[in-house]
Amino acid sequence: MPANSVQLPPLSLYIHIPWCVQKCPYCDFNSHALKGEVPHQEYVDHLLADLDADLPLASGRAINTIFIGGGTPSLLSAEAMQALLDGVRARIHVEDDAEITMEANPGTVEADRFSGYQRAGVNRISIGVQSFSAEKLTRLGRIHGPDEAKRAAHLATGLGLRSFNLDLMHGLPDQSLEEALDDLRQAIALNPPHLSWYQLTIEPNTLFSSRPPVLPDDDALWNIFEQGHELLSAAGYQQYETSAYAKPGYQCQHNLNYWRFGDYLGIGCGAHGKLTFADGRILRTAKTKHPRGFMRGDYRDKLHEVEAHDRPFEFFMNRFRLLEAAPRAEFAQYTGLDESVIRAPLDEALAKGYLQETPEYWQITEHGKLFLNSLLELFLPEE
Repeated sequence: MPANSVQLPPLSLYIHIPWCVQKCPYCDFNSHALKGEVPHQEYVDHLLADLDADLPLASGRAINTIFIGGGTPSLLSAEAMQALLDGVRARIHVEDDAEITMEANPGTVEADRFSGYQRAGVNRISIGVQSFSAEKLTRLGRIHGPDEAKRAAHLATGLGLRSFNLDLMHGLPDQSLEEALDDLRQAIALNPPHLSWYQLTIEPNTLFSSRPPVLPDDDALWNIFEQGHELLSAAGYQQYETSAYAKPGYQCQHNLNYWRFGDYLGIGCGAHGKLTFADGRILRTAKTKHPRGFMRGDYRDKLHEVEAHDRPFEFFMNRFRLLEAAPRAEFAQYTGLDESVIRAPLDEALAKGYLQETPEYWQITEHGKLFLNSLLELFLPEE
């Protein structure tokens, strides 16, 4: 058993909406091409029943952030979103100032829907732009065009939401440095408080993995990242996570809770959860992936306890995605383990220049960022 009693971290809620109009060739998320109509109210009823079954895991805690992801959550009607969030609030206390994010595709965005989502309680929208090049969007299987992406960003600005994010990809098939930077310039011109800027990777079991496109080589990718990072910094965006940039004060609170090894309930098809208990146990949950099984009422697919020897790796795998310093006290508070159990790998990380250590913090170095996998491997449990 862990040496110390744990401190319960903040609690978030993740809600998964599994449908898309069509499946993108790079996507390995749990999403399913829509056949017919979205079963709006029926799916909401199942989501709330799934939450009912998970409530004992929440230990009476309040929800600090909600993230509605997919799939394409903006396929859900504003009325269904209202019923969903009302149902959540009726079952568990949601803090008055909770950040409530919803992912939306520009191609499925209608002005009345956006304001309807806002009335339901959504105060942050994440818009899946990916690129402002019509040709690149077609290659990526996206069903929207550049103008729709810009219109969606203008709508989000006009609503006066707490914040909004644009999702943008780089390292696209046959993408030049100038094309990548042009995408970034167009995104910056829309002045989103938050920008997710991540590299396209070819994931197993996707259309791109069976027919791989030609992607920029490592040198080209490095140039894109370096010059793009300079552009973002000059425009007032601060990088706070591997692929996330924000204006000061606009970091995504939901994602920060993930990376800080916080807790979250996960409801909906294929959603994952992590829950800590006062007795020191940490549980991970996974829900049934396919909508058919989930909507038969078979919600929970897996439940397992995170063993003490797995906790250091899990803690740092999350923590070191963030560029902020990691408070040393949180390791014991959130894992229930004494720092002495990781002294040897810490000393090795310090000797290799991956980390800096003060009495209060660990800080990943520039060298550590470049060799993140090597750093994390130091904390893997011994076989």
